[in-house]
Amino acid sequence: MLPASARRLFPLLLPALLFTTGIVAPTGALAEPRAPRSALDAPRDPALAGEINSIIQDGDAENAFWGIQIRALGTGEVLYEHNPQQSFLPASNMKLFTSATALAALGPEHRYKTTLYFDGEIDGSVMRGDLIVKGTGDPTFGSSEVPGAGDPLKRWAQALAQMGVTRVEGRLIGDDDALGDRFYAEGWDVDYITTQSSRLIGVSVGGLTYRDNLIRVEIRSGEAGAAPQVTTRPRGYLDVVNRATTSARQRGRALDIERSFGDEQITLTGSVPATYSGTFFMPVSDPTRYVLRSLRADLRQAGIGTEELKLADIDNLSEEARAEVNPAEGARPLFVHYSPTLAKILRTVNKESNNFYADQVFRSFSASGTANASENRVKTLLERAGASTDAISIRDGSGLSRKDLVTPAATAKLLDYMASHSASKAFRASLARGGEPETTLQYRLRGQSVRAKTGSLEFARALSGYATLPGGREVAFALLANNYAGPSYEVTQTFDRIVRAITS
Repeated sequence: MLPASARRLFPLLLPALLFTTGIVAPTGALAEPRAPRSALDAPRDPALAGEINSIIQDGDAENAFWGIQIRALGTGEVLYEHNPQQSFLPASNMKLFTSATALAALGPEHRYKTTLYFDGEIDGSVMRGDLIVKGTGDPTFGSSEVPGAGDPLKRWAQALAQMGVTRVEGRLIGDDDALGDRFYAEGWDVDYITTQSSRLIGVSVGGLTYRDNLIRVEIRSGEAGAAPQVTTRPRGYLDVVNRATTSARQRGRALDIERSFGDEQITLTGSVPATYSGTFFMPVSDPTRYVLRSLRADLRQAGIGTEELKLADIDNLSEEARAEVNPAEGARPLFVHYSPTLAKILRTVNKESNNFYADQVFRSFSASGTANASENRVKTLLERAGASTDAISIRDGSGLSRKDLVTPAATAKLLDYMASHSASKAFRASLARGGEPETTLQYRLRGQSVRAKTGSLEFARALSGYATLPGGREVAFALLANNYAGPSYEVTQTFDRIVRAITS
């Protein structure tokens, strides 16, 4: 309920509010943008609202800045809301916006393709001319997330060797123009792209990708007093300056990995114990160069001479040279690699919260492959869903950017819209069920009738998706919490208690 002071002022403030915002407040509810934490919104479903209000006000979770909307699917009836039009860091709930827009723009059956072209002449066993690798932003190319797919670059190199090719002379060109050349998003922490990483943290994106754009660094202890053994996979791409030592102690790692922004060199300092064995993943700074150097190495491994093969990013060629590197003007395809369907890719995006996949998909559904153009496509879909985009800012597709902002109302409306969309089945299937193994909900909400996407950043948590009420009616819910002082697990537990209140 509203405080008494607010109820007295309400008749005077309402005309001004309607004039300045153009939004008519629903009967029986007033979402106050800057209301005190204790002033929760008026209930649409009194019993449910009373329980949610009690849950939020219980314990340290009350200190969070809360945003909630729960709406019945299809009817638009809002059962409960709190700060629905305020801006929140969505964390990985941004992947819901990315997934919905991708399905609407590309379709569930869309497949990315990566093609190796040849523009030149074959003289016996020698290929003279340009080998061109053209990508469309496929996040799965060589990815460890696609079991059994093998390594496409190795397959291509081996196939050329089996065809009798013994040497390649000319240029190996990377065509990454499908996506814009800004590899990183605004608002990312610099640590994401300079230190050890994984697919769950920020990784550079591009029109050409390979092996999740990560270098595997394996470190094993050496003799006491000697440097540890360091192996990179694939070999040769990352320069390693090894100044670390192996100590005589049996445990306690004191190893530091240093790297400058945009550099492909890492420096190891400190020490490792005598029994140490560890693996790290380092993001590449230039995905296109990574693809080209990896393919050249695979050609050599297949027994094909590459001494006369020069590497070139298409962006570094002159306009005249770029015009010549055109499949429509004579270059012929040698091999084409297709990704799994977008529907399958999005299951990895949402169930595993794969940031790299999400950012690749986000860039790929706009014509220019830029973050700004993709933001516009997301906002267009939101407007189609009936959501206001005034308080929304989108800088990436994963939610890692601290400049991403969404509202609970827009999130819930998007979920409601996608529930009746032609791609609804693929969208729902991408979301984790409560307790589903090997997903972000593996240890949460087991036995609950819920499909949802989690979100986690420092001082920001989110959980949004679909739930079924006891009578069988489905709702879309958006739960966001920012700027809390207490432990994150208390906010997460509060989310789960709210979901249980909805389903019970």
